Amino acid sequence: MYRFFYIFPYIFIGGFVIGVLWYSLFESSIWFSVFVLGLGVLILLTTFILENKREAFVISVLILSIGLGLLRSDIANIHQGSIVADNLVGKNIFAEGVIIDEPDVRENSTNYTVKLYKISGDAISEKIRIVAKSYPSFVYGDKVLISGELQKPKSFKTDSGKYFDYASFLSKDDIFYQMIFPRIKFVSGGNGGFIKQYLFGFKNAFLSQVQKLIPEPQVSLLGGLVVGAKQSLGKKLQDDFRTTGIIHIVVLSGYNITIVADAIMRTFLFFPFISRSFGTVFGVFSIVLFALMTGASATIVRASIMAILVILARVTGRTYDITRALFIAGFIMILDNPKILVYDTSFQLSFLATLGLIWISPLLSKHISFIPTKKLREFATATIATQIFVLPFILYKMGELSIVALPVNLLVLITVPATMLFGFLSGMIGFLSLVFATPFSFIAYILLSYQLKVVELFANLPFASIKIDVFPLWLMLGLYVVYGVVLWNIHKKST
Repeated sequence: MYRFFYIFPYIFIGGFVIGVLWYSLFESSIWFSVFVLGLGVLILLTTFILENKREAFVISVLILSIGLGLLRSDIANIHQGSIVADNLVGKNIFAEGVIIDEPDVRENSTNYTVKLYKISGDAISEKIRIVAKSYPSFVYGDKVLISGELQKPKSFKTDSGKYFDYASFLSKDDIFYQMIFPRIKFVSGGNGGFIKQYLFGFKNAFLSQVQKLIPEPQVSLLGGLVVGAKQSLGKKLQDDFRTTGIIHIVVLSGYNITIVADAIMRTFLFFPFISRSFGTVFGVFSIVLFALMTGASATIVRASIMAILVILARVTGRTYDITRALFIAGFIMILDNPKILVYDTSFQLSFLATLGLIWISPLLSKHISFIPTKKLREFATATIATQIFVLPFILYKMGELSIVALPVNLLVLITVPATMLFGFLSGMIGFLSLVFATPFSFIAYILLSYQLKVVELFANLPFASIKIDVFPLWLMLGLYVVYGVVLWNIHKKST
């Protein structure tokens, strides 16, 4: 009985994910969702007259959860744009709106997400993606006037030769329109939410202090590591990071948020006069604020939810089951936005990397005892485990195999915690005195320069990466089935 209740959440979450996945791939109607839900209810009712009640109950729960996944996807896809905006696609428009997210700064342009409230004289409430010139620049909460051609997002071919479904990618954020290099006129500032306005303001002030102490490109890398700043490193450097398989550190990743969350939790343990309940509330609140400040991407949200679950488990004395926590975090995110399951690569990659960390790391740790220090062994097992588990997905999605990813990750990631610490101290002490912040910024600069040099050296190797033009979906899924069978057999032998 205990085993049944233990696997029950996995059955429900698995069914819900199947329902969302089915809808994402085949876009069934709402009547199909109602049919599946009705079938689940019917099977549930029959459990009262069947002998094998448990099996029938499991099947009914699975089908009901599939139906709920389908229904949630139906609800999420009700909004597909505006009739008013659809009639203006391909035409020059004049619109008014507010920038509702942090600008995404690229090498030669900046992406803005704008909430329009008026378009060519008609009232509207619609998000739009704007690709604009780097200057003049705008910030979160700015009210702007926009004029130019309204377009629908289109798929395009990436540098690796893969087609990127840009329209579906934007649709996960309820964005169905775009404008390329329109004319933008500033109207007023301070029109965003108070909390995000304050957090983004603090982030920009922090980065401003760091920029006084550390030059480019080191400071752009530090901004991504510490506060998830969306500053471009330039095409050449970004290509080098992709070639060496370490592009995930350019923006704040789950690994970085774990370091921050652990630092927050250790801080409260350090002060015995802080009550456990107050420390818990403040710790959870701090993690939520940090996630908001860094952009609340799928990776950050997943890591933040898991970190919060760690805190709650410690306070309540309950055993923290990290696999269950990961599935709960994923379920909460998919429940909130079903589209991320298929259209958000960062969510998929983050989830798979964490599974590799949980399931493969313990198996590897006993085979690398030859590595001298415990800390280095932990980095080695974590890096190898995640690289192994995400490999099929990366080959399918990006078509590029980095031969040097493992040594580069090992050489770089071990320095990331210290880099984040000294970079953070540089910015915070810089608010008080640039002179006192200089020693900390110098150490951060040395560490950042080391990371960039490692990436540059390995990226220039002739065999650094291999292009794989064809890696079909069935092969990726087949490899994960093989992974599952192997891991299951190892688990059975060890129990």
